[in-house]
Amino acid sequence: MKEVHNAELMQHFLLSNQLQSIFNDDVLPYVVLHHFEQGELVCTQGEPAEMLYILVQGKIKIFTTSVEGKALVLSFKTPLEVIGDIEYIQGNPLINTVQAVSSVYMIGVPNRWLRKYGHDHAPLLQFLLRIITRKFYIKSNFLSFNLLHPVEVRLASYLLSVSVGESDTLATDNSAAFNLTDIANLLGTSYRHLNRVIQKFSQEGLIERHKGYILIKDRNALTHVAGGNIYEE
Repeated sequence: MKEVHNAELMQHFLLSNQLQSIFNDDVLPYVVLHHFEQGELVCTQGEPAEMLYILVQGKIKIFTTSVEGKALVLSFKTPLEVIGDIEYIQGNPLINTVQAVSSVYMIGVPNRWLRKYGHDHAPLLQFLLRIITRKFYIKSNFLSFNLLHPVEVRLASYLLSVSVGESDTLATDNSAAFNLTDIANLLGTSYRHLNRVIQKFSQEGLIERHKGYILIKDRNALTHVAGGNIYEE
């Protein structure tokens, strides 16, 4: 991770994401732009929550680790997303580990300065309220979606969601980004069953599976399988 001292780039991210009003004049001097390379950890489960991060460019992976050391991927996130919001409000250690899937830019503010200068700033509090309530809404839909739809629909929807606005190619051999075990855990199925569905999609011409990546071949057909559902991460 490195701090990026580029006022023009910072201003671009603030304006393009309509964030310029959430920080008051006392907090602004402590707002810093951070850059993370692919595979870098943004924060680690169990550590003190010292920063509030706003994801403004790139993709991150959020996962939790059991006491036995088993990792479970919870979600992949793209902008606009906030990391450390619940921890900031509750004053708790970090709940999950966050890792950069791609090159990532985040706006960061130390919690100690937010508590000192921003605890009663209405635009910031309203922003956090919108973000946190959206997370609960998405989580509710996520649980319902996984319970009510077969793996074929879940996988088709997931492939569409992670490729929207990006490439039709999904790398699956990079543990810092995506791998099939992560995707199976996220979709609530087994690695073996996920492989069967991927093979079925390949035979039907929807995707092509190569060593290390999946290529979407027929987006319209994949959308039909998804039934109009787009997986909300």
